[in-house]
Amino acid sequence: MILKVYSSLLLLFLVNSVWTRTVRQVYDDLDPGHWSHYTSECPQECFCPPSFPNALYCDNKGLKEIPAIPARIWYLYLQNNLIETLSEKSFVNATHLRWINLNKNKITNNGIENGVLSKLKRLLYLFLEDNELEEVPAPLPVSLEQLRLARNKISRIPEGVFSNLENLTMLDLHQNSLLDSALQSDTFQGLNNLMQLNIAKNSLKKMPLSIPANTLQLFLDNNSIEVIPENYFSAIPKVTFLRLNYNKLSDDGIPPNGFNVSSILDLQLSHNQLTKIPPINAHLEHLHLDHNKIKSVNGTQICPVSIALEEDYGYYGNIPRLRYLRLDGNEIQPPIPLDIMICFRLLQAVVI
Repeated sequence: MILKVYSSLLLLFLVNSVWTRTVRQVYDDLDPGHWSHYTSECPQECFCPPSFPNALYCDNKGLKEIPAIPARIWYLYLQNNLIETLSEKSFVNATHLRWINLNKNKITNNGIENGVLSKLKRLLYLFLEDNELEEVPAPLPVSLEQLRLARNKISRIPEGVFSNLENLTMLDLHQNSLLDSALQSDTFQGLNNLMQLNIAKNSLKKMPLSIPANTLQLFLDNNSIEVIPENYFSAIPKVTFLRLNYNKLSDDGIPPNGFNVSSILDLQLSHNQLTKIPPINAHLEHLHLDHNKIKSVNGTQICPVSIALEEDYGYYGNIPRLRYLRLDGNEIQPPIPLDIMICFRLLQAVVI
């Protein structure tokens, strides 16, 4: 199962380079005689590299509107401009677009012409970070695989906005203005293949409802979450990386086996209000508990399996897989208790 998880994550993080490499291979064989034709089609405000004719670079040009995009373009770079609107006339010929980077502009929801995005039938990656959006734009193209909306002013998610986005694998909403009321039980309905959900740096006080079942990475740092509901993670049985740093979690807010989840390999609970280490699963590999209020560590109590039983299993049995443990910023005094080392034999680093 762990191998399958890492394979999925590798696909998620490297897919950009795979796309680029594949496209470059296709165009490396183009006749240089066509380059002059590509250059003549290039908007004068932008740069069209002859060696990569399906890319259009219009970034850092001070643009206030998007020029007409040639039909051949797959990759469109418009970041770091002053663009306020997205209009259909700019994209009327751009039927092959796969990637649009509109980060760091001045785009508002009112500035997005109705239907302009949904008509981009082949679009896979949409970057709208660092704009002035107040809600998730809609409608969106059903082909979309990554949607990045970080650092806007989003406080609303329209009903059904994600319902047809079955191909979406990454949704980034971090550093917006989302309250608990913005995340209803059906908000993420339709995201059947989502692997990464980032809602860090918002204004949540509760764990979000109805996270898509296939989610592997869930980032909820820098909110005000106080309680983990009983059996919360049973609804997301594949979650592997869980970040809850900089919240308000206390011992009373965590159920007895709240984090004793076999799928979780990396658990981050730094900068909370814990006074003891919560029960963990033997499969956990990385545990971050720095900057809490923990005063002591008892290896026998936190060991996910009986130390005596562990002796019987040896290195080929179900011994705990913890490799990294961070405890600095607490009230723990060295040395590291011996029973910690006896229990977690695979430990490679302990920060205390």
